[in-house]
Amino acid sequence: MSIQTTISPHNQQPYVSRTYPLPEDLDATIKKAAAAQKGVGCRSSREADRDWPTKEIEAMKEDIPLELTLQMGRPVAQGAGEVRGLLERSNYLLDIAASSLADVSLADTDKPGFKRYIKRVPLGVVFVIAPWNFPYLTTVNSVLPALIAGNAVLLKPSPQTPITAERFAIAFTRAGLPENLLQVVHLSPELASDVIKHPLVNFVSFTGSVAVGRVISETAAKASGFTGSALELGGKDPAYVAPDADLDYTAAELVDGAFFNSGQSCCAIERIYVHEAVYDQFVAKFVDITKNYRLGDPTSTETNLGPVVSLASAEKIRKQVADAIKQGAKGLIPEDLFTAAKAYALFPFEFCLSKLTFLVLGDSGTAFVAPQVLVDVNHTMDVMTEETFGPVVGIQRVASASEAISLMNDSKYGLTASIWTNIEANAASSEELFLKFVNELETGTVFLNRCDYLDPALSWVGVKDSGRGVSLSKFGASASSRMTPSLLFGWLMVMLGCDAGYDQLTRPKSVHMKIKTSP
Repeated sequence: MSIQTTISPHNQQPYVSRTYPLPEDLDATIKKAAAAQKGVGCRSSREADRDWPTKEIEAMKEDIPLELTLQMGRPVAQGAGEVRGLLERSNYLLDIAASSLADVSLADTDKPGFKRYIKRVPLGVVFVIAPWNFPYLTTVNSVLPALIAGNAVLLKPSPQTPITAERFAIAFTRAGLPENLLQVVHLSPELASDVIKHPLVNFVSFTGSVAVGRVISETAAKASGFTGSALELGGKDPAYVAPDADLDYTAAELVDGAFFNSGQSCCAIERIYVHEAVYDQFVAKFVDITKNYRLGDPTSTETNLGPVVSLASAEKIRKQVADAIKQGAKGLIPEDLFTAAKAYALFPFEFCLSKLTFLVLGDSGTAFVAPQVLVDVNHTMDVMTEETFGPVVGIQRVASASEAISLMNDSKYGLTASIWTNIEANAASSEELFLKFVNELETGTVFLNRCDYLDPALSWVGVKDSGRGVSLSKFGASASSRMTPSLLFGWLMVMLGCDAGYDQLTRPKSVHMKIKTSP
């Protein structure tokens, strides 16, 4: 049997280990899930207690933050926020379950002697592959709707955060979920591929990198029965700062949007386009705030910036910064402000194919990466086009909103984008500007005066390489079921009486506006 070991990012020490199942044991697990799911049906109409899984999670909230820190490195002071977000999403998804899964009546258009309606029925066995960066928040997006809709779930956590999935299973078991409807599986990539191809698995939900997402999509497409898939992938999320923006408010929000969780969020702010009229003032404020961050031991409540997830990730981030500087970018944050990052030092020199690399000092290096703000950047640099997933942001000067839109769309990603303008003081002109961005940006969500936030009432969806499928909102809540037409005393095409065809030929685009930003 093979074993996976979780390494704590801040001290590079083993934390927990888990054993992979044998293929025959994994096959038995899948068969148990399929057997448990048969005849379950949608659970929402029979659910007496709206707090069904949340009370048990609430009881764990004191243990989760430090446990999460030791697995993936986020400062312990910020762990409670993920628990609060988990509970918020759980409650909302439970609130809308009944309406999202209810039968669709066509009585208004029934002909005499006919009765038609559309039922939502479970998909069957759903395979959820969860990431490590926000493991509770991302897992609930798929697991809770899948279970409420009557599916069985096989939950594979990231090897970096194995305990998070086990806590989910404990919570649902204590809440009375029938046996084998939720099973945690720790798997190698090869075993995960076997699950996707298994004839009893009906759907796979994946959150992670574009490269792995492509492999999963291809594997699902080749599986018997064309296994369905939903993919939440990478991002290179942009922001535009308009000339009338409240710079104090905007700079503080965008620093947090760029550096929270050490920038390890699919919707982190990674590139900022600032109107030339306020460029210098904005950059100065952004840099001043960044210099006050405290990079260090994530188990200390004084720390607000922890390590990135691994040495390999740290190396990739540093190389991206070094490459940009070699191409003409300028870093505004002296690394000596952040002593925790000093185990590495950058020494540019020519290496394989003239690519810039750096020399590692010491034997093991460090996963602590100093935050960096880069100016004099452009779209020939990876730091403005490729996902960084670290505490680095590029800031580029623009002359107009139209130039900003062109640059924001010049990306293979399309998850979220944010616009920053003083709509309180300039309601008509600011809203007109914002709606121009809403209509022209190629992205899943457009924010006004906020960023890096998932509202459970809004659809979470990506375009381009940021993925496909929907989570959250009423659209995501019903994604774990399928429609079945029912017709008594005759047959008509259901498409004539419902909007399912339009659902397949359009995608949701979420708009989230924060109107009041002043105290």
